[in-house]
Amino acid sequence: MGKILLVSTLIAATGLGYANWPGGVGWTKGPSYKTAVVSKGDVTLSVAANGALSPRRVFTVGAKVSGTVRELCVDYNSRVEAGQVLLILDDALSRAQVAHSAAALVGAEAELARAKVDENRVRALAVQAFASVAELDQAVQTRRAAAAGVERAHAQLQKDRVDLADTVIRAPADGIVLDRFVEIGQTVAAKFQTPTLLTIAEDLTKMRIDANFAESEIGAVKPGQSVSFSVDAFPEREFTGEVAQIRLNPSVDQNVVTYDVVIWVDNPERILFPGMTAYVNVTLQESRAAVLVPNAALRFRPDAGSAVPARRPEKSADSASRVYVLDSAGQLRAVEVKTGITDNRNSEVLAGALQAGDTVVTGKVGEPDGYAGASQRRAVKVGS
Repeated sequence: MGKILLVSTLIAATGLGYANWPGGVGWTKGPSYKTAVVSKGDVTLSVAANGALSPRRVFTVGAKVSGTVRELCVDYNSRVEAGQVLLILDDALSRAQVAHSAAALVGAEAELARAKVDENRVRALAVQAFASVAELDQAVQTRRAAAAGVERAHAQLQKDRVDLADTVIRAPADGIVLDRFVEIGQTVAAKFQTPTLLTIAEDLTKMRIDANFAESEIGAVKPGQSVSFSVDAFPEREFTGEVAQIRLNPSVDQNVVTYDVVIWVDNPERILFPGMTAYVNVTLQESRAAVLVPNAALRFRPDAGSAVPARRPEKSADSASRVYVLDSAGQLRAVEVKTGITDNRNSEVLAGALQAGDTVVTGKVGEPDGYAGASQRRAVKVGS
């Protein structure tokens, strides 16, 4: 009898221990949480846009006279200096026109000389009353018309000489040839409008970005603000620039209003090429050595009744955000903080019982970071 009682007691004790052992029948597993560490560092508030790189100054080289391209002295990517010969048009017609105008000038001068002789003779006869006043007036008028003819012939000769000089096309400034639109032997017609022959960038070490910002963001963009940007050619590298100008002329596309923001960029290595797409971030506000909390922690909300209520930060009772930490017993405890600027990954902590090195909850295991429980899903504003 005593043995039976002892065995029953052991079985009961064993069953009770199993029921209370983790994984036993009576043990209920609590939720597991994902956490992150509050850090200290820099945070930047910025607005983003896309734009295209281009040289700050671009010259289009055209032809003032018509002709056939006889000689092409430069090609794509050629570096040129101001006054350097770029191309030469066939000048045979221009030389013939200069010769024609020179001969016309000689003829006009001869006509003027004859008109002067006639005027002097009629004037002498008029003094002796052998010529009438009308004849004298006619002689004077003829001499004046001949003088005007000389002026016209001289002006035409000058024009033809300029046209002859314009058959040699020179660089307007130092730069590099970006584009070429003619070939040797091609006929250039400049009768109705000036044709574009070459495009020259003045200096590729000084670039610009034209970025389009939405009207909802343009109010925060100011000249002088610093800019960071990246390009697809160097995805791991960050470049810098500065806002130079905000163009007041809007662009409207399908009722979406945008404004062109001009950004100055230095390109001393010449690795940024015209036409590259730039992914721009304009810095609006910066905070150095700030206490940073992940935005996922600010978005996380546990199920109702599973956390200890929070105490508001002493410095501000308004615009407070809430994060959750695990206490020594493994229970969620709410901590209210006042947040500042955010870079959409981390937010600056301005006030509250949260320090660098603290661990905050960002979500439940198996759920996305910042997930709000079914009973607590609501809009959570990050920042104040």
